[in-house]
Parts: sequence; C-alpha cells; structure tokens
Amino acid sequence: MRWPGLPCHRSRLVRQYPKGQAGRRAVEWLHAYRPQLNPVEYVWGLWKNDELPNPCPQDPFALGRHAGSAWHRRPRRPTLVAALWKQAELFE
Repeated sequence: MRWPGLPCHRSRLVRQYPKGQAGRRAVEWLHAYRPQLNPVEYVWGLWKNDELPNPCPQDPFALGRHAGSAWHRRPRRPTLVAALWKQAELFE
C-alpha cells in the first residue's frame, strides 16, 4: 500500500492497520502530492490536450456533460489504459 504523509494517514488508527494485517500488507510512505503515481492524472492530461482543450462551461454540470460526451466519443483503447498504469509505476 502506498500512503502519502497526510495528517489523516498518520493517525493512530491508520498506523495500527498494517500491524494487524500479519505481514499481508506493507506500507510505503510517499510525499503528500504525487500526481505521477495517479493514472487518472494522465487521463486528464490527455483530455486537456485532445478532448477538453478550451471548454468554457457555464457551470460544473455543463463541464460534466462535455466530459461525458468526450468520453463516449473516444474509442475503447485497453492498451492506452495499460500504458497509463505502467507510466504511473504502480506495479513492478
């Protein structure tokens, strides 16, 4: 498990959790903000350049509709999804 060093992750309850897992979990502490470890950040990066370069929505719902239509226009690309996970280096 990878946890950033947020205050909520340093609570007594959270620190005790891995100890109760009998070695089934290991904790790796990270910096509080590491977007390169989040595959969703790469998806947003693609969308900001390709599908949503200059939206000017009237409200958050309009942005949601615009993003939803962009999502449905994109073909299913499992190799792209796999590449995003690989770039995040979450699995070795």
